[in-house]
Amino acid sequence: MGEIVNVEKVGMKYQSLNGEINAIEDISFSVEKGEYVSIVGPSGCGKSTLLSIISGLLKATMGRVVIGGEEVLKNSDKVGYMLQKDHLFDWRTIYQNVVLGLEVRKILNDDNRRYAIELLKTYGLYEFKDKYPSQLSGGMRQRAALIRTLAVKPEILLLDEAFSALDYQTRLAVTEDIYSIIKNENKTAIMVTHDISESISMSDRVIVLSRRPAVVSSIHSIRFDCPKRTPLKCREDPNFREYFNTIWKELDVHV
Repeated sequence: MGEIVNVEKVGMKYQSLNGEINAIEDISFSVEKGEYVSIVGPSGCGKSTLLSIISGLLKATMGRVVIGGEEVLKNSDKVGYMLQKDHLFDWRTIYQNVVLGLEVRKILNDDNRRYAIELLKTYGLYEFKDKYPSQLSGGMRQRAALIRTLAVKPEILLLDEAFSALDYQTRLAVTEDIYSIIKNENKTAIMVTHDISESISMSDRVIVLSRRPAVVSSIHSIRFDCPKRTPLKCREDPNFREYFNTIWKELDVHV
């Protein structure tokens, strides 16, 4: 399909009270259009820092990120960011939350309003559009947060521990939901997670980072033979345990 994201020899150093800290160094990988890639690694190794650099929120101290042939030099409109918390505003209705990004970017025109409404209809939240976040379940709120991200029509979705605030049962259901929406919309996704099972069940590839200063330890292509792949089907596949054990052993070395 062709590469849409290129991370080229990226490194990041920052100052702390204890002196200079080398967070990540010499990280390179690419992501193809429509691909779902997860990044796993020990706690504090710089996974979220790497996502912030890809989005343009942070400037790397070395290397560069290229999206769609253009170097990322600032916060990129091509990127949508989904965080651990849904960050829905309690005083705005679900519809008003969904169009917030369009308002901020000053592109809330008739076409984009119609697109937002269509997303709400397609993904089962239209009847709740006049409700408030407190009236929705955790899973529905996360779905609303994703629709808000999709409404600005990003080329790349970045998910930073996007499901970790949910209880286990809800989390399984929501990963099914979000995976289906991302694939249906043919979006490219890069996800940071500490959950190995989640990374394997949702991803086409899993990138394993070492402890700080993080480097790319390995990249695993994830292949399952199950038709109409879903995260839950992948968890039931015989190959799932093999992938899990391999990645677990690699991470265990770096803990």
